[in-house]
Amino acid sequence: MSQVLLIEDHQTVRDGLQLALTRQGHTVDAVATGEQGLERLRAASSDVVILDLMLPGMDGFEVCRRIRQLGDLPIIMLTARNDDMDVVAGLEAGADDYVVKPVQPRVLEARIRAVLRRTAGESRRSGGERSGVEQHGALTIDRAALVVSKGGQPVSLAPTELRLLLELSYTPGQVLSRQQLLSAVWEHGYLGDSRLVDACVQRLRAKIEDDSSVPVFIQTVRGFGYRFGPL
Repeated sequence: MSQVLLIEDHQTVRDGLQLALTRQGHTVDAVATGEQGLERLRAASSDVVILDLMLPGMDGFEVCRRIRQLGDLPIIMLTARNDDMDVVAGLEAGADDYVVKPVQPRVLEARIRAVLRRTAGESRRSGGERSGVEQHGALTIDRAALVVSKGGQPVSLAPTELRLLLELSYTPGQVLSRQQLLSAVWEHGYLGDSRLVDACVQRLRAKIEDDSSVPVFIQTVRGFGYRFGPL
């Protein structure tokens, strides 16, 4: 059973999602504002945050950034429309995934389970087929312990960022398309949303590259996707 923190100001939506997720086996703590959500996180632990972007007072983008400052808790954002600017801004603020309103509980449940699997490190790339410590230049990846360090210093990665790095680094030099990464990391089986991949790559580069504008470890292959170096 997972502990879900739901931050949604619309009472009807909040009550409906709380009921649906509770029926699916989650324990749901539901609040109406970002300020209340941050207070709850400081007082008690949660496994995943469901965060509405359009909140009164402190908006969802700022709440997302503050949650990221607190740690690597998975965040799924809710957006009222499939607006490119809102979605990209939310992903860049640190969200792991998003669901467009009106929310279908089954879709949200699937996204929650997927992000929780990433948190638990349940990836064929992370352990079963290959484990141990790998050295890639200054970057060290311990697949068994799910620990990453650079130059001997630990690198704090959100679960989705870690899963993306594990997937890319499993086959250095091989180009992986955005659709391949969506399927492997986010478990989106349909023709998916490349914004998820691009935003996560951007966040990951900021943490592991010396200069994210001249990446060494995660290189863009224009028109195809990404590959892991150094080559």
